[in-house]
Amino acid sequence: MHIPDNYLSPQTCAVMGAAMVPVLAVAARKVKSEITKARMPQLGIGAAFVFLIMMFNIPVPGGTTVHVVGGTLLAALLGPWCAVICITTALLIQALLFGDGGVLALGANAFNMAFVLPFIGYFVYKFIKDRVHSPKGELIGLAAGSFFGLNVSVLFTALELGIQPLLFNTAAGQPLYCPYPLSLTVPAMLIPHLTIAGLAEIVFSVAVFTFIKRVSPNMIFEGAKKRTSPVVGFIVALICLSPLGLLATGSAWGEWGVDEIRDVAVGGQALGFVPAGMQDGFHFFALLPDYAISGLPAIVGYILSAVIGTALLILVFRIISSMLRDPAGRPRSNHASKSG
Repeated sequence: MHIPDNYLSPQTCAVMGAAMVPVLAVAARKVKSEITKARMPQLGIGAAFVFLIMMFNIPVPGGTTVHVVGGTLLAALLGPWCAVICITTALLIQALLFGDGGVLALGANAFNMAFVLPFIGYFVYKFIKDRVHSPKGELIGLAAGSFFGLNVSVLFTALELGIQPLLFNTAAGQPLYCPYPLSLTVPAMLIPHLTIAGLAEIVFSVAVFTFIKRVSPNMIFEGAKKRTSPVVGFIVALICLSPLGLLATGSAWGEWGVDEIRDVAVGGQALGFVPAGMQDGFHFFALLPDYAISGLPAIVGYILSAVIGTALLILVFRIISSMLRDPAGRPRSNHASKSG
């Protein structure tokens, strides 16, 4: 689901980036008005959570991989606007530091995974939860929201990729960017997500939500005082288990590098050329590409990358928390100031 650079035209990237500007502006206002200084670090934990869970690759038939996102789960725990900020920040760290997702394509990736996914998922979750008044209704809503949120997000991704050969071609008719039409991108991306990734998203979201509700029930969105220590322990466990993501070999569909796309067989036939826009486009060299550290074993590099990404995300939101002040100019706290 992480669209690399040069799979989308610069024009498409600009449009998707522009679409995310008002979304992020509203999200920032919502978070600033609704989230107290003491609660802000929880957004760092949420961002770290989605960053880590996206490191767990799942193999699917055809030699590619998928991963869960946890966007609906995060929206249920922190609220959809907080999920926008958390997931966008995680995507930014992934792109800049680890080369996971494009820098120019960040707006498109954020639109798909940080906006469409949590809001579609949260709408379905709330729709069912508000009509089935029982604990089962809440979990059914979360399961349905997780499934639909993920797959609608994937559909948007497939559409963005699939329209490229319709709009951007050389004089000879060769695609400049993503070379695969809608007839390939939509089924190739949706089928594994409707089956394997969608089910994994349901299982993971429901399991984590049930765990948090048992050990820290007040952490659910609209709750009161938040107890996060069990969740921090869960984050540490994810870091330790992150090398499991190395077991799945191969790239995710549509995330092949310039050095491999020529020989990738899609629809039973190799492409046979490298689109000019990919070959000559924007290339950003991440510090730790593919969550690897030069000179270290892959497992060690993966764990250290998980630690670095998690620490950065938590640090970012702690810095934001330290800068927050209430309208009167005083630092925010969990307790309302007394009048008189």
